[in-house]
Amino acid sequence: MQEKQRTLKQSYTFSGKGLHTGLHVTMSVSPAPENHGIKFQRTDLEGAPTLEALADYVTTTSRGTTLERGDMKISTIEHILSALSGMGVDNALISIDAPEAPILDGSSRLYAEAFSKDGLLEQNAQRYYYVVKEKIYYKDEKSGAEITILPDDSFSVDLMIDFNSKVLGHQYARFGSDTDYASEIAPCRTFVFFHELEPLFKNNLIKGGDLQNAIVIVENPVPQNELDRLANLFHTEKLERVPSGYLNHLELRFQNECARHKLLDVIGDFSLIGFPIKGKIIANKSGHSINTTVAKIIRNMAKEEQKHPIAPKFDPGAEPLIDINGIKKLLPHRPPFLMVDRIISQSSDTIVGVKTIGINEGFFIGHFPDEPVMPGVLIVEAMAQVGGILVLSGVDEPETYSTYFAKIDGVKFKKKVVPGDVLVIKMTISVPFRRSIVGMRGEVYVGNTMVCEGEFVAQVIKNK
Repeated sequence: MQEKQRTLKQSYTFSGKGLHTGLHVTMSVSPAPENHGIKFQRTDLEGAPTLEALADYVTTTSRGTTLERGDMKISTIEHILSALSGMGVDNALISIDAPEAPILDGSSRLYAEAFSKDGLLEQNAQRYYYVVKEKIYYKDEKSGAEITILPDDSFSVDLMIDFNSKVLGHQYARFGSDTDYASEIAPCRTFVFFHELEPLFKNNLIKGGDLQNAIVIVENPVPQNELDRLANLFHTEKLERVPSGYLNHLELRFQNECARHKLLDVIGDFSLIGFPIKGKIIANKSGHSINTTVAKIIRNMAKEEQKHPIAPKFDPGAEPLIDINGIKKLLPHRPPFLMVDRIISQSSDTIVGVKTIGINEGFFIGHFPDEPVMPGVLIVEAMAQVGGILVLSGVDEPETYSTYFAKIDGVKFKKKVVPGDVLVIKMTISVPFRRSIVGMRGEVYVGNTMVCEGEFVAQVIKNK
């Protein structure tokens, strides 16, 4: 089955203060069409301009993530983005009447609860993933923060924090395919150390901060007159430090709530890549700056791969995923017209097959006797057969169906294929099944060199 894009089933409206501006904010989150992505719309600006939630537009990351393009600016976006990404929403429009998202209770809880109640709407378009193929490592030398991303079959985050705090200690949090985002990550609130409060206020930040939307950590005893002086800043009659090290008898929602909130931020900031990734993230002392920097790196890597595709890795000694006998059960073709020897990998939307070209191939007798070259039409046929296996693997009783190619576009031959070459054939679904029609993109490599590419449209028909 193809993994489809998802959107919301209805619109939701949230109101509250902006954490840093203190402005009253009304924000609506609405369904959006396929391939729309996540976009912000400033309804308070002339023309109600929109801005894509992409790392390309990140400008500042001080105590929150800010996007900016031209006259449009939107800040403290990480919590709503985290909720959308964590809940699996691909397409949504976020309309807002202020330059900052509402802080609500300092977490993503209210968003996740609303989306969970109604569920999501599955759309027809296929969800695109960026698959991490090799280790990515980045370290911020100034802060000591570091992020490592390793290849994996799914998205996960292992996160550690250490603020040299007697109250917090060392904390660890994890998110994976078995984690319920709505109940385990979304409720975790933002936090701040008491000694940071006054400098933040003086820098014109946290104007909307209070004890209902932040965890305040107090490392050392503070004179009551100092607490009383700061109480006005937090719009409360009284502040007191309790033995646990938190202001005003705050009860944690999880023992490691602060680490879980940092993980919440990672999920939100990494959504700025523009599409989900498959990879294992290991984050140490992470923050918005390093999160968005790595998001930009991955987004740029994805753009480069689209310009310069990378050949799939082929290990001749590895066991095939589907051997020749399995292939013959899926395809009606037989020698000398069976153009794939083995399938080495397959996912819901991609398959990689291999064809070894020997001098004994029958077509070399006449094409050409003194300079044997594989006919381009047979390279295309090999792509079609590998694509057929991908398509038929997704239907019940595949042996009762056949795949007929109705259209082939943009085929380019970049290099001759000769005896001794090993074709590594990658087919990726570009247009999911709809009324028995499917679209695919094909790439053929010899070693690291692409020798052929093209676009295919096929129809799957039940045999008579």
